[in-house]
Amino acid sequence: MTFHHLESADDPRVSDYTQLTDVHLRKLREPAEGMYIAESSRVLRRALAAGHRPRSFFLAEKWVQDLADVFEQYPDVPAYIGSAALLEDITGFHLHRGAMAAMHRPAPVPLPELLAGARRVAVLEDIVDHTNVGAIFRSAAALGVDAVLVSPRCGDPLYRRSVRVSMGTVFQVPWARLEDWPGDLAMLRELGFTVAAMELTDDAVSLEELAIRNPERLALVLGTEGAGMSAGTLAAADLAVKIPMRAGVDSLNVAAASAVAFWELRPRD
Repeated sequence: MTFHHLESADDPRVSDYTQLTDVHLRKLREPAEGMYIAESSRVLRRALAAGHRPRSFFLAEKWVQDLADVFEQYPDVPAYIGSAALLEDITGFHLHRGAMAAMHRPAPVPLPELLAGARRVAVLEDIVDHTNVGAIFRSAAALGVDAVLVSPRCGDPLYRRSVRVSMGTVFQVPWARLEDWPGDLAMLRELGFTVAAMELTDDAVSLEELAIRNPERLALVLGTEGAGMSAGTLAAADLAVKIPMRAGVDSLNVAAASAVAFWELRPRD
C-alpha cells in the first residue's frame, strides 16, 4: 500500500474532502460526481461490507494501523495522510472518529427490483433534516422495514450526517429516490401496497387499528418537518394514520414517530 502524505490544504488530490461543512455545496456536488463521504472507521467498514467501492481514504497517521486490514484489501486505492490540523483545514472540522473515505455511489436499483418481495416500505416526503433521515433509516433497519423511498426534495441518505446518524444502516436498507411526486404513489398502489399517510387528520385511523388490519403490503408515508404532509400526497394515499397523543402533545418528531410506527405496523404473520 502506498500512502500519500499531504503537505498543503490546496492539494488537488483531496478535492473530494474539501468544504465538507458546506451543506448546500455538498448536496449538489456529491450526487453529481457519483460519490459520498463515509465518516469514521466504523461507517466506512460498513460501507465496504455492503459492497460499496472506495475512491480514496483520508486519515491522520495515528489511524493507519487500525485500518491496516482495509488497506491490504484495497492496495490500489490511494490513502491520503496528514496532520490533524491540515486535515481540519481541508474538511472544515476536526476529525476525531478515525478515517474517512470517499466512496463511489452504488448504481440505483430499479423500483420493481427494489420492491420485489417487500411487505413494509417507508416513503419520506421532503424530510430535509439529515439527522432525521439518518435516524429514520436506523429505525427502518432495526424494525424490519424492507425498503425506503425518498421524494425528489428529500435530504440525501448518503450525505455524511445521514450516514453517521444511521450508524451506516443506510447501506443495508435498500432505497431509491422517486422522480414523480406524488405521482409515484400510484405505482405503489398498482403493486398492491396500501398507502398510509402518517398525518393528524379528522378521519385518520389509529396505528393500532391499522395494525389490526395487517395489510399484506404497506407503504407508510412520513411528511416533512413542521409543515407535515402535502395536500397532494394526502389525496394520493389510501388513508391517513396517526399516533394517539396524550397530555396535550400534538405530535412527535418525525424520526421518533417513524420508530413507533415501524414497530406497531410490522407484519403479523
